[in-house]
Amino acid sequence: MAFPDFYQPASVGTRFVPDLGRAISAGQAAGLAPASDDRQPTLLLLVDAQIDFIHADGALSVPGAVDDTRRTIEWLLRHAGEVTDVAASLDSHVPLQIFYSTWWRNTEGRPPDPYTPITAQQVDDGAWRPIYEAEWSMEYVHRLEAQSKKQLMIWPFHTMLGTPGHTLDPSLAEAVAFHSAARQSQPTFIIKGLIPKTEYYSLLEPEVKVPEDPGGKLNQGFLDRLLSYDRVYVAGQAKSHCVLETLASIVRQVGDSPEMLSRLRLLEDCTSSVAHPQIDFEAMALEALEEYEAKGLRRVDASDPLD
Repeated sequence: MAFPDFYQPASVGTRFVPDLGRAISAGQAAGLAPASDDRQPTLLLLVDAQIDFIHADGALSVPGAVDDTRRTIEWLLRHAGEVTDVAASLDSHVPLQIFYSTWWRNTEGRPPDPYTPITAQQVDDGAWRPIYEAEWSMEYVHRLEAQSKKQLMIWPFHTMLGTPGHTLDPSLAEAVAFHSAARQSQPTFIIKGLIPKTEYYSLLEPEVKVPEDPGGKLNQGFLDRLLSYDRVYVAGQAKSHCVLETLASIVRQVGDSPEMLSRLRLLEDCTSSVAHPQIDFEAMALEALEEYEAKGLRRVDASDPLD
């Protein structure tokens, strides 16, 4: 098919000011039926499709993410008349958070380097000590390993509020605006990751709950809305972390209902895993996805027809 004139495939993964007015005008002229007419409501769920994860110069760039995003955009443009709504999470951080070097010091008073795992045993032994929320932090690493089966990872500063890296890829932002105007459908944006003392991979819930914070528990309202669609297509970054943990949250909540999980379709060629020098995150992601697939999740490619 011919894509709208505003879309330039070579621009995906580059920084520019998106021309949302042009994209919206193209959507208004597309002649598509309103989303309210859809008989099979379909959601595109974009997980953290932000510059810092997608662009080659992003703070936490995921290898393959530019091509993933290009396929996602073209999938949305091809299926604009069938996608009822678009929802997008935005990973959102501030300087002092438990997964940043600002939170920890070693016995020599030095902060950890990015991509350093911090284990509960190391914290117990004093190899790493928190300089904020000491009691909580020591409890946190134990609960993280027991409940989420993972160690605390120190990440580079990424998707910081007020920085360009926090925004959607500009080409994707234009495609979302086009869809909104074409289908008379307001996009939904979900802010996650602002609670300093917990990680927030899944867009539905933090790794360790913080009950006293309004955002520190399961977002039941959005989960219910998500599961009201007949089809939910999931894309974004990274497959090994925020995409995977979002799927894991859904599986935990409705894993005993294959019918509910069969509504989920992972656009597998529209997501990639974080690269780490020692940890094979891709293998870990694939193992988990096979488990979810056995429970009902469907794994598809952007070239596959909608069903």
